[in-house]
Amino acid sequence: MKHFLDDLTSGDDERAEQSIIPLVELGQAAIQPLLDLTRSENADERWWAVRALAASPHTLTSDLIPLLNDSAPEVRAATALAILNHPHEDAIDALIQTLYDEDSLTANIAGNALAKIGNPTTPSLLKVMEEAETNVRILAIRALAEIKDHRAIPMMMKSLNNENESAVIQYWAQQALEKLGLDMVYIKP
Repeated sequence: MKHFLDDLTSGDDERAEQSIIPLVELGQAAIQPLLDLTRSENADERWWAVRALAASPHTLTSDLIPLLNDSAPEVRAATALAILNHPHEDAIDALIQTLYDEDSLTANIAGNALAKIGNPTTPSLLKVMEEAETNVRILAIRALAEIKDHRAIPMMMKSLNNENESAVIQYWAQQALEKLGLDMVYIKP
């Protein structure tokens, strides 16, 4: 295992990528050493550790959640992607917070992960729609459109009927309603 971990942290992207499959094949035995690497001072090593954890079926979402607070945006983005590969309701609150990330890629991936988790995220996403700035609300409504939860219909209708609403939010509201089979929308004059 040490050889594969050395390759992972070598600074050579090709060697690091080639070490992923053998590390995953080691199964549960590789998880703790990879988690230890997520605490490295080197952001590149942390990124590769998260990349390997994302590929392993033995990774627990609960082990990934704290990594959404990493100081490096690339590690936060990789973590959001890892959670997308290991979706679990335990990650909802942390992913909601990540929608506000200053790094737009990380925030976008968090939205995708919330959509992948599905219906359990709806109440939290609806709260974001009430409270957040437009850029965050766009991510939330896009996730809601993918989830197709009927609980979001009143908010979607409200967004469509609000002439001051962002055109992008109105677009995603329309998309969501179409996915729910409500594409014949009547708007009050």
